[in-house]
Amino acid sequence: MIMKVSSVSLPTIKRLPSYLHILRQSLEEGHENISSAYIARALHLEAIQVRKDLSATGISGQSGVGFNIAGLIKHLEDFLGWNNSRDAFLVGCGNLGVALMGYEGFRERGLNIVAGFDVDKNKIGKEISGKKIFSLEKFPDLLERLHIKIGVLTVPQNRAQQVAAYMVESGIEAIWNFTSIRLDIPEHIIVERVELECSLAVLSSRLREKNEESAEDFSGVKV
Repeated sequence: MIMKVSSVSLPTIKRLPSYLHILRQSLEEGHENISSAYIARALHLEAIQVRKDLSATGISGQSGVGFNIAGLIKHLEDFLGWNNSRDAFLVGCGNLGVALMGYEGFRERGLNIVAGFDVDKNKIGKEISGKKIFSLEKFPDLLERLHIKIGVLTVPQNRAQQVAAYMVESGIEAIWNFTSIRLDIPEHIIVERVELECSLAVLSSRLREKNEESAEDFSGVKV
């Protein structure tokens, strides 16, 4: 039984891709079954946390056996919606947009960026990894024709709100927002914001702290 995503906590959902990575690796190594304790050790987690996460998605292992790896992979892919590729349009073909359009790993995770859109005439008509860049004016027509529901937003910060509203008016139902702007759009639209600046803040602050600790360790050393 697959549980509703809305009934599962966000931290649990964010850990599932890491579980899938371990499962696929174990399957490639020829293993058939796996325990929650093994997954936990590989990811430096508590085994009880892994069991709770997997149980929340609607699956439990067998005592003394654990989980069938192939079955657990399918279950988690079904839960995450990664078993069926979903087509998406990307708007904003700058450096980040181009990188995302060329990233093959999205297909393994159920996302297929089929085309890019931009207002820069120097970019329109070009292809990135076999995917054509169209004028933003063509967005509504192509969206309707191809029945696209997902939009990837990688435009400059000062245009994010305007373009997001345009995407919603055109029929987009879910936006993967790579800008730093919190979008003001209707509540029925699904939005997931990738907080790159937050991750960078954590990284830089931890590095600063580490450097300060290292400086303190050497503060009493005479040269």
